[in-house]
Amino acid sequence: MTATPVSILWRRLDLEGHDGCLLSRTDSGHSLEGQAIFIQDDKPCCLAYRVDCDTGWRTQSARVSGFLGGNRLHHAIERDSDGRWMLNGEPQHDVTGLIDVDLGFTPASNLLAIRRFDLGIGATTPAPAAYLTFPRLEMVRLEQTYRRLDETRYAYAAPLFGYDEILGVSPHGFVVDYPGLWTRVTASG
Repeated sequence: MTATPVSILWRRLDLEGHDGCLLSRTDSGHSLEGQAIFIQDDKPCCLAYRVDCDTGWRTQSARVSGFLGGNRLHHAIERDSDGRWMLNGEPQHDVTGLIDVDLGFTPASNLLAIRRFDLGIGATTPAPAAYLTFPRLEMVRLEQTYRRLDETRYAYAAPLFGYDEILGVSPHGFVVDYPGLWTRVTASG
């Protein structure tokens, strides 16, 4: 990836909404920052997020803030060097040892595992993640697998949701076609 930031705008397919995300290099690694705006439970929802990773694409921290209906939301996620996770200062024992965070309201966080594993064509890997559920905003272990089919497609499965589909992926690692959930509207870079 070049040092030049790249961005993407998605349209949500299962609900009314959009998500815009910027991928940047930082002094200590990489960051994903964006904003998802959509309807949740017939209420307006607006969530700004940022995920910071080291140079090996291992999540260090994430922030989510915004609102759902009339309720303000702010969640801080931290992962220490021993793989322990904290959500708003509370230990999250069920996700200890996991490396990637997956924010349950955006396709942006799939990029983290795609970039970190950098699979060769035909290779498969389990990629369990510390999943921030939405709208409950709790951290749970999400079992998932990625199998790289070719330069732009991955077979992706998340059994918890009964999801098993082929994802289209950009050269930067953004999912551009997330069947039934998200599709790319436009991208830079």
